[in-house]
Amino acid sequence: MTTTERLFVLPTAGDRLGRYTVERVEDLPEMQGKLILLRHELGARHAHVARDDDNLAFGVTFPTVPKDSTGVAHILEHVVLMGSEKYPVSDPFFAMIPRSLNTFMNAMTASDWTTYPFSTRNEKDFYNLLGVYLDATFFPLLRYESFRQDGHRFEFEKPDDPGTPLKLQGVVYNEMKGAMASPGAVMWRAFGQALYPDLTYAHNSGGSPSEIPNLTYEGLRAFHAAHYHPSNAFFYTYGNLDLRRVLDEIETHVMSRFGPQTLDVSIPDQPPFEAPRRVEVTYPGTDVERGGQVSVAWKLGHITDPDQNLRWSVLSDVLLGNPAAPLIRPLIESGLGSALADLSGYRDSFREGAFAAGLKGLSAGKADEVEALVLDTLRAIVRDGIDPELIESSLHQFEISQREVSNSGYPYGLQVMFRLLGPWLYGGDPVSGLRLDAELNRLREDLKAGQVFEPMIQRELLDNPHRVTLVLAPDPELAARTEQAERELIERLSADFTDEDRARIVQESLRLQALQTQENDPAVLPTLTLADVPPTVPRVPYTTEEAGRARIGRVPQPTGGLTYLDVQVRLPEVPEDLLDTLPLYAYAVTRSGAAGQDYLAIARRIEAVTGGVSASVGVGGRPDDLDTLRLTLTFSGKALARNGEALVGVLRDLIQAPEFTRERLEQLLKQRLAGLKASVVNAGNAYAERLAAAQVSPAGWVEEHFSGLTALDHLRRIVEGDELDELLARFQRVRDLLLQGQPLLCLTATEEDLKLDLTPITRAFSGDAPVGHPHPGTLAGGPQARLTDSPVAFHAVAYRTVPYTHPDSPALLVLSRLLRSEYLLKEIREKGGAYGGGAAFDARAGVFSLSSYRDPHIARTYEVFRAARQFLDTPLTERELTEAILAASKTLDPLTSPDTAGRLRFYGDQAGYTPEVQEAYKARLLKVTLDDLKRVTDTWLTPERAGYALVAGRDPNPETDALGLHFEVQTI
Repeated sequence: MTTTERLFVLPTAGDRLGRYTVERVEDLPEMQGKLILLRHELGARHAHVARDDDNLAFGVTFPTVPKDSTGVAHILEHVVLMGSEKYPVSDPFFAMIPRSLNTFMNAMTASDWTTYPFSTRNEKDFYNLLGVYLDATFFPLLRYESFRQDGHRFEFEKPDDPGTPLKLQGVVYNEMKGAMASPGAVMWRAFGQALYPDLTYAHNSGGSPSEIPNLTYEGLRAFHAAHYHPSNAFFYTYGNLDLRRVLDEIETHVMSRFGPQTLDVSIPDQPPFEAPRRVEVTYPGTDVERGGQVSVAWKLGHITDPDQNLRWSVLSDVLLGNPAAPLIRPLIESGLGSALADLSGYRDSFREGAFAAGLKGLSAGKADEVEALVLDTLRAIVRDGIDPELIESSLHQFEISQREVSNSGYPYGLQVMFRLLGPWLYGGDPVSGLRLDAELNRLREDLKAGQVFEPMIQRELLDNPHRVTLVLAPDPELAARTEQAERELIERLSADFTDEDRARIVQESLRLQALQTQENDPAVLPTLTLADVPPTVPRVPYTTEEAGRARIGRVPQPTGGLTYLDVQVRLPEVPEDLLDTLPLYAYAVTRSGAAGQDYLAIARRIEAVTGGVSASVGVGGRPDDLDTLRLTLTFSGKALARNGEALVGVLRDLIQAPEFTRERLEQLLKQRLAGLKASVVNAGNAYAERLAAAQVSPAGWVEEHFSGLTALDHLRRIVEGDELDELLARFQRVRDLLLQGQPLLCLTATEEDLKLDLTPITRAFSGDAPVGHPHPGTLAGGPQARLTDSPVAFHAVAYRTVPYTHPDSPALLVLSRLLRSEYLLKEIREKGGAYGGGAAFDARAGVFSLSSYRDPHIARTYEVFRAARQFLDTPLTERELTEAILAASKTLDPLTSPDTAGRLRFYGDQAGYTPEVQEAYKARLLKVTLDDLKRVTDTWLTPERAGYALVAGRDPNPETDALGLHFEVQTI
């Protein structure tokens, strides 16, 4: 809840609001709100969640049902945001990002729908963005050049020379080349195709690189005309909004310009299989020893059935929700694989639901064993029954999820949208996605009467012939074959090209280049001004007290009956040989035993009395010093207030009395390794940025050892070697070191729940060692390259700059936003065809970075990075500066909620980032000039301060040696 006082009069069922009819009004007591469902005469549906929240949200969603894998829905999602009738600039979506104080802006394509959501805490900004989104989705220009830029195009290696080799380019084309190198993405596409082979889910809605070139410009326009119509639109709004004004805006800008239209986007039932099937797919990977996955999957009933949807969600959590769960435990303890297969659990992402379970980290030939293990375990669960305590623990988790209102990770208003979209889009009741009281009550009554879940397992899994055993295997030769297939595709498509065709490609390429360099007039776009930036930062009230060596902050917040507890321990001096151990300890400690209970008992205890616990490591410093660092190990948890004491007990035992066994640790490290390896192809830019920062920043060096490719390499050596006994000994030393640290506890709860006794935790810390200040060096060896199974590259260059309180820090933050929106977007994405290019400034670590994501180029991208200073000498105006300052200011005002507001304030204050320090930073930020940007570039972003890194599928040196950049190359 916010302190907003303005509340609007809400309509009642049956009311007419213009051409809208209010169909239903439903109370949402769990979130202290109301749901208003309306329908327009043209068929458009509108859901409004009225709630006293100033973070306002909007989304418009269209069911999009592709009939092939050309990626038409995905490419259209890109192209509609590249100029519209009212805003005919080249890219109003990206142009609005720095003209807004949004808390979220994006668009996304799922298997059978496309959505365009945003959120913001500024009402003026809401209506600015609403106008842009409405015009973009319903009245896009759909330029041919936009289709070629973001979809696909032929282009000569030298665009103006038809004698050079012909290539395929396009932002989505390169994005999907990178995506389909990820085993998780390949598994997802195969999952839909295997279980629903006769439906739209058999197609790749994102686009298969081999089929994307089959999409025509005419086909794109026709798909938009059919699908992006009010009759096929689901509108959503959230927050303390005047619903009537919102509807008037939509009526004026959209509805008034359309007539009736009928489009059948219904998805039929998948005809059931008569017998189970097996499907085998491959991905481009070289890890033939541990790169395989096997998943056993079933098609279930319609997700629009709220009872069945809830029961499968609960059963999935019962079977797979924690290490003690009766299906996950036998899978992991079998030793066949290292972790659960991707997509394990209940899936409501399709019209008919699915359940799957399996393993990854497999060698070849394990499909029969995994399949038998899954089926035999399910039979044993049916035979022996499910412990009622496991079911009660799962229902407890659903109670927490219903009560919790959090912006952590994703704005809550949009979380609500995605919860109701599932049933709503398929003709079900959207209320069932938000309010589960009736279904939970029916489930509890049925559980009292007898078994519920065991018959479900027998009937819907064991007796269900609509089952697929999905086998995913790495193929070391696939990447080469895919490259060859691309060359053959180009040869086949261009075999009949005449000289006129080649001249046309040159002309179209030059035309696209001209448009990409053409100056737009952004004055047509709405904008905020610097006067809209709040000059202050929130001063969240809290009390502090000393308890022995500990300091406690107690934060009163309207948490809806939940209690949040964080224990941040500032560590003493950490011996060098323990640094790499810290992140492994943090990963293992909440997944192992403690206080005389093994890991299974602890897992069941955590599930029964908390909403989850976690541990993490961090590195930080003072606002005025980049070299004086400190290391922290933080334990966090949440629980219903009635379980506050139990939460304290769980965290106390994990902190004070953890127990590790060799067998369990081996399982955990294999799971960790599988997860990190899978993340590289999807987040290669983040790994490259850490690797570059490690070359210039002591804090960056520590982060690289905590969560970078160095950490991955260290973990691999432990798993592949025989170092578990040594690691167990180091874990004991970490535990002893932890208890010598200085704890800072932050308790967030309602006023009546703040008196929780925390002494069981605070008295565990009895040491008197001072807080340590490590002095790490930086990564030596020059530019670093790491090779992996990816057809595209991820680049980064990082610079060490200044601490937070230095006068130049705000200018560097503004510079990062200017380069991102005005330079790198055009050079890396629009011209270079990469999925993304960015600039960032970590003001607390003092590291400035440039990066690219899913990039088809190597040398060209580093040339673009080097030319950033020249860009600053081009004609720039106060408009670009103001937009960059607006964009920078958003990073200083993160979206918070009751669970995070007090935590950020308390720990920020303890670290020296007080409101006064932050407001001084913001004041300097608002005064940054264009000359400041040039000066800080010349001062701090110099070659001798730079570190270079990349993650790619090929050795970069043949391409970069000409730039004077020679990379040390290692294989991941």
